[in-house]
Amino acid sequence: MLIVAIRTLILYIVVLFSMRLMGKSELSKMSPFQMVIAFMIAELAAIPIDSTSASLINGVMAIFTLMFLQILISYLSIKSEGFKNFISGKPSILIEKGRLNIKELRRLRISNTDLMEQLRLENCPSIGDVQYAIMESNGQLTVIPKADSKPMTPKDMNLTVTEGALPTILVSDGVLYEKNLFLSGIDETQFRAKLTAAKIQSYKEIFLAFCDEQKKIHIYLSSDKSAPYALEVKI
Repeated sequence: MLIVAIRTLILYIVVLFSMRLMGKSELSKMSPFQMVIAFMIAELAAIPIDSTSASLINGVMAIFTLMFLQILISYLSIKSEGFKNFISGKPSILIEKGRLNIKELRRLRISNTDLMEQLRLENCPSIGDVQYAIMESNGQLTVIPKADSKPMTPKDMNLTVTEGALPTILVSDGVLYEKNLFLSGIDETQFRAKLTAAKIQSYKEIFLAFCDEQKKIHIYLSSDKSAPYALEVKI
């Protein structure tokens, strides 16, 4: 049992290291080639775990070989568009200027029902509202609505808006994130004074505190996670 546990731990670390080294794109929408590599790595990792007679070193070497193969092919795909299209395929236009590309739909074996379902998922239930629908190389459908069917934006209404910032966690489970506090432009002394005014004496009392786009601090107390309240901080 101990041997199996040790082999499992080693292979887990190797597979995790390999996936991280191959890049974040491998963890998102994968192309067919990337999916094959991921399945092969998983299978190679399972063999030494299932059978203690199988060589652990051979399994690790096979995983690293696939990892370097994927990195090499990714590099070549960046350098050559033709090579990338050969490995991963290229996008296909299913709807162009509101008109169905029947030839491409039949080539990809996509039924009308499947197409309508995907359009509904993209909030475009009617083909008449679609300017372009493109099947990407990773299998995801990109839908571009017609100009008169697009949602209104502040730019369309000539409204002036201010640039926002990403919400930033300041305190999580009683631990202060000093770097995030600094990046939000909030002085810790000022922050403590606001907490004291709200009768919060310690960070340990806070389950979550974050600063939103309007520089407002939202605080969730550990004693009652369902009842948040907000503090205004002037920067």
